[in-house]
Amino acid sequence: MPTKQPIPIPSPRALNLLIVLGCLFAMGMAYYLDGVLGLEPCPLCMTQRGFLLASGMMTLAALAHNPGLLGQRLYGGLAAALAVGGAAVAGRHVWLQHLPEDQVPACGPSLEYMLETLPFSETLRLVLMGDGNCAEVVWTFLGLSIPEQALIFFTGLVAMNLFQVFRK
Repeated sequence: MPTKQPIPIPSPRALNLLIVLGCLFAMGMAYYLDGVLGLEPCPLCMTQRGFLLASGMMTLAALAHNPGLLGQRLYGGLAAALAVGGAAVAGRHVWLQHLPEDQVPACGPSLEYMLETLPFSETLRLVLMGDGNCAEVVWTFLGLSIPEQALIFFTGLVAMNLFQVFRK
């Protein structure tokens, strides 16, 4: 009777490469939706992209540096924290999309206008609050809106980076 072989655990470097490729794919999809399909990203979408880019860059640094155990835990922890930030913004975005129509906040000014006219702290507060533009579901795949897909992706990023932190 053959013995079962355990599932091999990828090395930290291989997992970092997988994470970086996933982030590149997600950013590529974002730019496809924007540039090819012409879907204008709302301020919460742009914020999620920022967190995705930052988490991916942290993991790319870990991939390039190929640190020891302590360094891998630091990179993984920072990348996980950035992914948690992205998941929080995506969660807020999903919440806005599921509000009853009469409770959706009014549409606000564009991000460019806010950055030009308001102090940065006020712009950041307004962006993270979201507005009516953020509540629109403009595209779905497999029945999931873009923020729902982003929330799933960020959850996976958090899990993979925490695996890097706590692996033996």
